[in-house]
Amino acid sequence: MDARPVRPRTPTDALLPYALIAAVTGLDMVVGATILLALLAAPPALAAVGSAPRQVLLVGTTALLACLAAATVNGIPASQRAFVAYGAVVAVTAAGAYASGAHRRAEAHRRDAEEHRRRAERDLAAAQAVADVAQNVILGPVPARNGSLDLAVSCTSAAAGARIGGDFYEAIPVPGGVRVIVGDVQGKGLPAVTGAVAVLQAFRESAPAAGNDLLAIADHIEERLARRTGGDEFVTAVIADCSHTGQVTVVNFGHPPPLVRRADGTTRLAEPDLPGLPLGLPFRDADGPGTCVVRLRHGDRILFYTDGTAEARNRAGEFFPLQERGALLDRQDLAEALTDLRRDLAEYTGDPLDDDAALLLLRFAPTPADAPAPPPRPKTRMRPAPPARTPRR
Repeated sequence: MDARPVRPRTPTDALLPYALIAAVTGLDMVVGATILLALLAAPPALAAVGSAPRQVLLVGTTALLACLAAATVNGIPASQRAFVAYGAVVAVTAAGAYASGAHRRAEAHRRDAEEHRRRAERDLAAAQAVADVAQNVILGPVPARNGSLDLAVSCTSAAAGARIGGDFYEAIPVPGGVRVIVGDVQGKGLPAVTGAVAVLQAFRESAPAAGNDLLAIADHIEERLARRTGGDEFVTAVIADCSHTGQVTVVNFGHPPPLVRRADGTTRLAEPDLPGLPLGLPFRDADGPGTCVVRLRHGDRILFYTDGTAEARNRAGEFFPLQERGALLDRQDLAEALTDLRRDLAEYTGDPLDDDAALLLLRFAPTPADAPAPPPRPKTRMRPAPPARTPRR
């Protein structure tokens, strides 16, 4: 439907059909040729453009009376030519009134649709504002710099009008580095969001106090999940201990492996030899979760992500080639690197994402100030110098 605004009618527009009636009637009476009477069907058609049906009928009635008056003056009020003129005026008036009514109804529908669109936009903006606040409360910011580590995060939701979903991330500074979790709760919508909240709460409680035992964090998360649903909920996740020395220990619970982007341009997956089961399933009853240790060098990066990125497909059904897109992570600004990756992902799929997508990018970039201070040198006790001997004579 054409959404262009309609020009408001002016007094000149309203008087123009009557002026045309007067001109045609006067010319017909002067010339005396009834052939001009058929032209009186034009004013109702002109009035139908932008006028209400009542105004069209008023103009048509005036034109019909003028046609009858002109035919009477010419002495042929009941002739065949006069009746053709009468019929033309009546037919055009009826058609004009119907068209005017249809146009009015369409214009009213357009205005209603426009108001509905604006109201929906206001509601969506309000929902997004609430979702932004919720995202800040649930996910929270991560430290952009901690020791020798730089971090950036991004999370988008597949739910219409939402900014959060079942995907989550967190990075908590601990002595000697940063402890990271990135994961995906089964399902979508509000149940997935509440599941993500439970996992994040358990991680925030246990990560600072777990020492070097990442499995203790996983046990605490599983206890929280079991209390929530009685063991009917599971979560895929990676928990990583990222040291200021560049060593990253990744424990994988059925989650896509992190992507390591070396400073020399090579790319590999931090894939464990033995894949682990998701949290919420008896991973300790199996062979244990998959563990992988990565040693980062200066400028190396590691990307943690969820299956919304790994399993995104184009219209041909092909998976997004994440490893081949590793160069997108080379930008100096990590947040801009994630923006480029999201944009490339959207262009590859050609459609909005049908799954949530969380990203956490970490770079190992030590500076001289990050180097550990040398141990203090032991203090030595100064002995007084022996008194000088005087030579014997």
